[in-house]
Amino acid sequence: MNFIVSSSLMLQHLQAVSRVISSKNTLPILDNFLFQLKGNELVVTASDLETTLITHIQLDSASEEGEVAIEAKRITSILKEFPEQPLTFNIDKDALTVDIVSENGKFSIMGQNSADFPQLPELKKGSHSVTLSSDVLLVGVSKALFAASNDELRPVMTGINFELSTDNMTFVASDAHKLVRYRRTDVKADETASFILPQKPAGLLKNILPKDNSAVTLKFDQKNAVIEFSSYKLICRLVEGNYPNYEAVIPKDNPNKLTIDRLDFYNSLRRVSVFSNQASNLIKLSLTANQLTVSAQDIDFSISAHERVKCQFEGDDMEIGFKSLFLIEILANLSSADVVMNLSDPTRAGILVPLETESEHEDVLMLLMPMMING
Repeated sequence: MNFIVSSSLMLQHLQAVSRVISSKNTLPILDNFLFQLKGNELVVTASDLETTLITHIQLDSASEEGEVAIEAKRITSILKEFPEQPLTFNIDKDALTVDIVSENGKFSIMGQNSADFPQLPELKKGSHSVTLSSDVLLVGVSKALFAASNDELRPVMTGINFELSTDNMTFVASDAHKLVRYRRTDVKADETASFILPQKPAGLLKNILPKDNSAVTLKFDQKNAVIEFSSYKLICRLVEGNYPNYEAVIPKDNPNKLTIDRLDFYNSLRRVSVFSNQASNLIKLSLTANQLTVSAQDIDFSISAHERVKCQFEGDDMEIGFKSLFLIEILANLSSADVVMNLSDPTRAGILVPLETESEHEDVLMLLMPMMING
């Protein structure tokens, strides 16, 4: 089993799939990459049992098909030290020896039996499928991921809920304090279906999805999802359970409307939040016709701050409190120059939407629950 490959191309692909490997694996074989030589293509697989990532590397030349497992940490460490050059891999499938031959030397390591590597799950008959551009999937996952919960007691809230219908595709994530709903009307499915993608595979997608419009095929059944694009294939176990009815918590009637420059608001919050109570992170927004006052105080340390920001406000004067950390996070994940904040009263959630969307097919909504203002 022999092949020649560019050192930098190999490293790029191995670093991408190595993100799957857990630091505390239950099976020793999972600390390895599975190398499979098929014709003029090298297929590299990494897994942690829950999530599997596969990449395909086109080779300059190859002979004798076969497979072997190679320790992930060792092979990536070796490849990092090579400048850009072709490397020849000579692998003895019986003795499990791996020789890496460069222009000036030879490096020998031991492989492991590939038979110990776990089998990939297969989707059951009747699985659902949809095709979309990698750009849409990347934006949807990136917008929603930060809002997912870390509370293991409510597993359904720890992932991103994908909803497919004949009209659109919706990405939803929430931790009960903040909620993101990202909807695309240019992605349609043949039937209504949904699944909850865990945070780890969602984070992997955010890192490896190409920044172009290449097609992505997304297939899923009740237990697993398979996402294929360019030279990668991601297989993961889904979060089991039904996602809560999030539409019920989005206030429909919001008479108070704040329009503000997103960056001005974001920077003001970052400055003022330094003076908020470290336990609560409470900041107060005081709204009048054309002015927003952002204020915070920490009575324990006798510090306080307030700052005025120009805005347009339609509605009754009001004061409302939010956790600054969450509001800053939401503003960082909205991409328009100006944002609109729709409010009803200080006890109900505030809704933030971009004034202009990047695409006519997208609908972005972010919601944040308020906090009580003492005194």
